[in-house]
Amino acid sequence: MERFRCTALGVAFVLASCSGYGGTTFGANAPRLVDAKRHGSSGLIQHVVIMVQENRSFNNFFATFPGANGTTKGKLGKKTIALKKVGLVWPCDFGHSRNGFLEDYDGGKMDGFYLEGGGNGSQCVGKAGRKPYQYVDPAQIAPYWDIAEQYVLADAMFQTQGSGSFTGHQDLIRGGTTYDSALDESLVDFPTAAPWGCDAPPKTKTSYLLWNGSAIHGEHNKGPFPCTNKFPGSGSYYETLADELDAKSILWKYYTPSIKSEGSLWNAFDMIAKVRYGSEWGASVVWPETKIFTDIANSALPPVSWVIPDAKNSDHPGSAATDTGPSWVASVVNAIGESPYWDSTAIIVVWDDWGGFYDAVPPPNPPYPDHWGGPGFRVPCLIVSAYAREAVPSKPGYISHTQYEFGSILKFIEDNWGLPRLGTTDTRANSIVDSFDFTQSPRQFQKIPSSYPLDYFEHETPSGLPLDSE
Repeated sequence: MERFRCTALGVAFVLASCSGYGGTTFGANAPRLVDAKRHGSSGLIQHVVIMVQENRSFNNFFATFPGANGTTKGKLGKKTIALKKVGLVWPCDFGHSRNGFLEDYDGGKMDGFYLEGGGNGSQCVGKAGRKPYQYVDPAQIAPYWDIAEQYVLADAMFQTQGSGSFTGHQDLIRGGTTYDSALDESLVDFPTAAPWGCDAPPKTKTSYLLWNGSAIHGEHNKGPFPCTNKFPGSGSYYETLADELDAKSILWKYYTPSIKSEGSLWNAFDMIAKVRYGSEWGASVVWPETKIFTDIANSALPPVSWVIPDAKNSDHPGSAATDTGPSWVASVVNAIGESPYWDSTAIIVVWDDWGGFYDAVPPPNPPYPDHWGGPGFRVPCLIVSAYAREAVPSKPGYISHTQYEFGSILKFIEDNWGLPRLGTTDTRANSIVDSFDFTQSPRQFQKIPSSYPLDYFEHETPSGLPLDSE
């Protein structure tokens, strides 16, 4: 595979980004942090679990979290308005495509969220107006706040691209969506038909961004069929973290709803032809997503895993939204925390895109804009581990202000197991390693309270809802 080469990009802001950006300066009393690269898969972290939730901005969930970079006011055009406190269950699925991102961003002013499409349903027609200018009542997402108070809340995690769920899920397995040998074309938005992958109907097209040497140009519905064996070069420029893990015989799993339901949209590996048509489909890519509970109980949790929720448990807004997402996350965290895996596992909970909800913090500059349409907006990120860094010694809870992006998660995994770089955003990104302190004794797990117990999810009837459209 030809790698992304910083020296070949030839643009000042990208060259700057390749050397690293946005690092954290620690005070004299900060604990000594040990680089995860010094700990192989036989070291302190032997399991990494990436839980992927849906469509929320950082500010939508943590606007009022003490010490975090949040706000209860927002810019609506030339006005500054108060954000409305609302419930978790929200009826409107705001627009969150590439065009929506650019409208919201408005050249860095972060004041165009009112221009988003309001979504489907009688309450949501037309422009979104003031509706995206809101934040969720902390009492309704108490498990997330409990996790943040005990472990790590990252308030500077940015999407890889300013786009929606299709690219967000791709970015979480490879750190970018560039698919051509010149590294000038990157997938954006979503395919013209579902499933979003090799199972899509014939003649399905993707959209892509083209870097023409001086600017990004969008090509709507003119990109390749969403399956890597149909890409230029037969997908040879589209390596994922799974390829790196396979090369070292490191097991991985992707726990997902069935491809016949919402898994048809959120199953990132459905686009990877050698996985979709190979022995790993059904063995490494498994469904339903609740199999993770069985694997934890049977001592079969792989070193690296992704966990994709049922639509009802995803925090996704819309007509079928429910309040079960925080309990779903808590159930997985509790299952690991109360198992022998606790002392050797890092759990990263991240949301795939901003969902059209207001956020005041623009993408980092540099590197925004890069050649591939990113970084995008902030999304929530929680990091759970027996070695999660503490605010001060023996005091739980830490807010990381370090600039992260989805490549930061991949970089941490690569360094932990001594894997090479994919050469996407994992090259420039800051690893999440500074959110750990490997010199501290592993802390005891304390169960995260939630409204719905693990048993609820184990016996829940799959929704079959392809809830997303972007």
